Amino acid sequence: MLCGRSPGVLRACAAPTAALAAALLSSLARCSVPESGDAVSSALSPYFGTKTRYEDVNPALWSDPEAPRRDPKLLAGSCTPVQLVALIRHGTRYPTAKQIRKLRQLHGLLQARGPRGGAGEAGGLGAALAAWPLGYADWMDGQLVEKGWQDMRRLALRLAALFPALFSRENYGRLRLVTSSKHRCVDSGAAFLQGLWQHYHPGSPPPDVADMECGPPRINDKLMRFFDHCEKFLTEVERNATALYHVEAFKTGPEMQTILNKVSDTLQVPVNDLNADLIQVAFFTCSFDLAIKGIKSPWCDVFDVDDAKVLEYLNDLKQYWKRGYGYTINSRSSCTLFQDIFQHLDKAVEQKQRSQPVSSPVILQFGHAETLLPLLSLMGYFKDKEPLTAYNYEEQVHRKFRSGHIVPYASNLIFVLYHCEDAKTPKEEFQVQMLLNEKVLPMAHSQETVSLYEDLKNHYKDILQSCQASEECALPKMNSTFDEL
Repeated sequence: MLCGRSPGVLRACAAPTAALAAALLSSLARCSVPESGDAVSSALSPYFGTKTRYEDVNPALWSDPEAPRRDPKLLAGSCTPVQLVALIRHGTRYPTAKQIRKLRQLHGLLQARGPRGGAGEAGGLGAALAAWPLGYADWMDGQLVEKGWQDMRRLALRLAALFPALFSRENYGRLRLVTSSKHRCVDSGAAFLQGLWQHYHPGSPPPDVADMECGPPRINDKLMRFFDHCEKFLTEVERNATALYHVEAFKTGPEMQTILNKVSDTLQVPVNDLNADLIQVAFFTCSFDLAIKGIKSPWCDVFDVDDAKVLEYLNDLKQYWKRGYGYTINSRSSCTLFQDIFQHLDKAVEQKQRSQPVSSPVILQFGHAETLLPLLSLMGYFKDKEPLTAYNYEEQVHRKFRSGHIVPYASNLIFVLYHCEDAKTPKEEFQVQMLLNEKVLPMAHSQETVSLYEDLKNHYKDILQSCQASEECALPKMNSTFDEL
C-alpha cells in the first residue's frame, strides 16, 4: 500500500481546520490491516454495494474472525454432511486501473482549485483531500490486497471448523478447486488453501500452493466467467449502449444532481467539472480506504447517509440491469454453472447409494460478484415486485436487491448435501441446505431452511433440463432484440 508521509503532504495539511488536520495525520499513521476487534467504522459502511467489507455483513467477525458462527438452523443429529459445494467471491481487492484513473482526475481538480474557501470547514475538506495521498497506482488494478488474503484464510478456518468431517485431513487431497483466471480469484484460492494448511498444521508456515497435496486451483473461465462466453449477453447487454439506460438516467436525475451540487459546494469545485462517475469514485475511495487500509479517510466526510443511500442505489441499478433481473439473459447465462453444481451433488448421491466414498467431498469455486449475482437471480432470490428503475428510488428504499448485503467481498454461496440415516423413505435420505455468507438461506420455493434433494431438483427442473448455454447465448438469427422485464 502506498501510504508514505512526504513532507509536502504534512505542510499542505496545515491549512485545514485543526480537526481535519488531526484526522488526516491520525489516518496516515494507520496504513495497515486492522487487527481483530479493531473495527474502523463509518456511517456510510452499509451502503457501499459490491465494495462492502464482509465484516459489515457479519459484524460478529470483528471480535473473533476465525471462530465459526454455527447457524442454529443447520441440520444436525442423524443427518451427516457428505458434500459441500461453495461459490466464493474473491477477497478484498484494490481499485481497478479505471477507477484509479478517475480518482486521479478528481484529485487533480481538487489540487487545481487554489486557495479558496479560507479556513472554513468547506475549504478545509477540499484542502485536506487535495493534500491526501492517492495511495493507489495503476499497477494495483484490482489485485487482491493483504486484507483479501486474510479474508480467504479466515473463511477457510471457519468452514473447516464448521464442517470438520468434510474438511478432514484425510479429505485434503480430494479437495477440488476451480477459479476464474483473474489474479484476485487465483490468489483467493491460494489464500484459502493457506488457511486450511493453518487449520491442519497450526503454527507451521504453509508451503507453496503448487506443492500442496491437492494442487493449485484449476482455471475455468467458461464456468466462473460464463458472461464472457455468452454472445447474447455480450451483444445485448455488455456492448449495448442503451442496455443500462436506467443507470445513465439516474446519473442525471434529481437525486444525483442534489449530490453533485452539494459536493461542488463542499469541495469548492465548479459543478460543471464534476459528474456522477467522479462522485461515485470519491464515494468508493472512502470504501477502499476503509476496507484496504482500515482508515476512515477524509473522502468519507464528503458524504452523509442520505447521499450514501442514493449512491448505493446507483450501484444497485447497474448490478440489477447488468447482472440481475434487468434482462433474462443475465441469469440464464449462468445455467452451465448451476448445472455443474447439481452434477457434483448428483454424483455424491449416486456414490453414497452404492456405498462408495464420495470422491469430491469439497468443491470450492472462486469467482466474482458477477458470478454470484446472476446465479442467485436464476434461482429466484432477492427479486422485488417492481423492477429497479431510474424513477422509483423512493419506492425502492426497502428493496430486497441490495448488492452489498448479498455479494460483499469474500461473499459465498454454499450448498451442503446431507445423508440422513434415519430417513423413513428413500426420498428423505438426501437433503440440502444452502448458506449465503455463512447464514442458512431459506429455499426460494418453500422458504424452508432445508429441502429434500429431489424436491429441490424438481423445483429447478427447467433450468437443469432445458437451459442449454449454447441455445440461451445464441444471437437471434434475424433482428437483434432483447427482453426487458
